[in-house]
Amino acid sequence: MNPNDVSGSALGREVAYPQQFDAGLLYPIPRALGRVAIGIDGEALPFAGVDRWHAYELSWLDMQGKPQVATATFEVPADSPQLIESKSFKLYLNSCNSTRFADAEALRIQIGADLSAAAGAPVSMAFGLPPMHANQGDSIDTLDIAIDQYGPPDASLLAADAAEVVEETLTSALLKSNCPVTGQPDWADVAIAYRGPRLDRAGLLRYIVSFRDHAEFHEQCVERIFTDLMARCRPQTLSVQARYTRRGGLDINPWRTSPGLAAPAPSRSERQ
Repeated sequence: MNPNDVSGSALGREVAYPQQFDAGLLYPIPRALGRVAIGIDGEALPFAGVDRWHAYELSWLDMQGKPQVATATFEVPADSPQLIESKSFKLYLNSCNSTRFADAEALRIQIGADLSAAAGAPVSMAFGLPPMHANQGDSIDTLDIAIDQYGPPDASLLAADAAEVVEETLTSALLKSNCPVTGQPDWADVAIAYRGPRLDRAGLLRYIVSFRDHAEFHEQCVERIFTDLMARCRPQTLSVQARYTRRGGLDINPWRTSPGLAAPAPSRSERQ
């Protein structure tokens, strides 16, 4: 089965602008389909985490028909059975534009319920956006190295020095992959925080760039990075967070971590 089969969704097709509120616009995709491709088969996950979405273009009508506008943050747990395909998410939020709600809280409750039903697990929603902060850690983007591998992702590029155990955060703004259906580019900053054998930075940067021509959804890319690092470098603890640039008024920030680690403080990058 194709893990990126979205034949039943609006992705990659011309669609009419939604004229009325419609939860049926949401298109869930089983996470298990993409996880089998990276060796995760079964209910026991090697990571915890969330997919945090930021909405910049949320609007609805009050009971008098006056437009209201807001921003919002959503969190979909990584252990939910389904992820929510991004274009369907945008169309769903746009369907609020011509719909009257008693107040903002009524809208929040309705959207939370619809997203939870689509994901198969509780999805939280809060109005507003987190603050903007630069990635904390050491950027590896200035390394003076030659690169000639742009896909598929090559885990053999990863290496670590078992003789030296460190705790550090490495960052890169060079993560790019492509939408598996439309081929459009997805751009992201990535932060890798770990404790364990020191990662070879040149190999890590080459590995990140090897996603450049790869077609996979955002969430799947982050899970691939996490599982490849765990398998090849054996860190004691690991956290991988990608902050993708927005498209259509939404950006997504998947975060995967060793179970038990605290989530990084919510934030946005300058590119978002």
